[in-house]
Amino acid sequence: MGNEPNIFISIFSKIEDPRIERNKDHRLIDIIGLSICAVLCGAEHWTEIEQFGKAKLPWLRTFLGLKKGVPSHDTIGRFFSMLDPLVFQSCFQQWVRVLQGKIKGVVAIDGKTVRRSHDHAKGKNAIHLVSAWATENGVALGQVKVDDKSNEITAIPELLKLLAIKGCLITIDAMGCQKEIAKEILDRGADYLLNVKDNQERLREDVELEFREAQRDDFKHMDYTYHQSVEKGHGRIEQRRLTALPLFPGEIDWPGIQQVFRLERKFILLRKGKVVRVEEKVHYGLTSLTRPQANAERLLYLKRKYWQIENGLHYRRDTTFHEDATRMSHPHATRNLTTIHNTLLSLFARLGCHNVAQTRRRLDGDLRLAFSLLTSAHPRL
Repeated sequence: MGNEPNIFISIFSKIEDPRIERNKDHRLIDIIGLSICAVLCGAEHWTEIEQFGKAKLPWLRTFLGLKKGVPSHDTIGRFFSMLDPLVFQSCFQQWVRVLQGKIKGVVAIDGKTVRRSHDHAKGKNAIHLVSAWATENGVALGQVKVDDKSNEITAIPELLKLLAIKGCLITIDAMGCQKEIAKEILDRGADYLLNVKDNQERLREDVELEFREAQRDDFKHMDYTYHQSVEKGHGRIEQRRLTALPLFPGEIDWPGIQQVFRLERKFILLRKGKVVRVEEKVHYGLTSLTRPQANAERLLYLKRKYWQIENGLHYRRDTTFHEDATRMSHPHATRNLTTIHNTLLSLFARLGCHNVAQTRRRLDGDLRLAFSLLTSAHPRL
């Protein structure tokens, strides 16, 4: 590494140790460093982290110490059960900012349940987390836990307050289409693109009315924009038609609203070149982006960016890190492990790694490279 500063050690050493003094057989930075290195190289739970530590102990001691050997999987699990998830996440956010720089473009917000994190014996439901994913940067910006007696509507504003999103566009599904959330986004210097469904019945009626009145005059004298796209693949043809209408101030009572849009989607399912089924759906939405900032073509592009949180974050957490198969019921431990997953996915995305599982296997066989990725301000494969 030469004289380059150890970014990882300098950031995570600042965490206040939650353990009482007599239980500190292993340094905080040793447990955290071991765990992140192990997950980076393929470990998926506390037992595998311990096994990784024992197998790679000489290498780990070159930068972590581990004077009392490798902590047991029980010790690792207890530590992460005590560690405040928000404090741990804050350190990762600092690390990502050092590696990534300023976040820009679309930030998608969506929820995911860690399915095996329940504990029926104690009456605990599975943990549901709401995450933010910067689609252009490929970075997980943060996450918050949804309270057991609440839903994503209360969790999203908490998440927004943790993020540096000035100048970004926030996209959320229909549940997040709330006045308070829209106002919070605007207050933080960002714009929004929201779906409108029946959970906001009056709003949906108002948006539909705008389009009915425009169609009555065949959109004449309307400053609307329109764009259509057609894609064929995987045994289907998908047509998308988006129409956007600018609004006059006060037409719809909603914070910062500038345009409403209607997205018509038509799916033509094929089998051996023949049409077997046709499905049509109509979606409505609204945005704080003005017509000069985003016409219909741009809105359709931005609308589709939302789904990258499913492919770039949720899908990989399930298929690569096997979160839904990992049995872990303590909420702090679960959230802290998913924070590690989020940040490593951000690191891999920054490095242009499309096959995360393959990259983890490579790092397990090249520890010098793994060390470089964790400690360098300018990591590269």
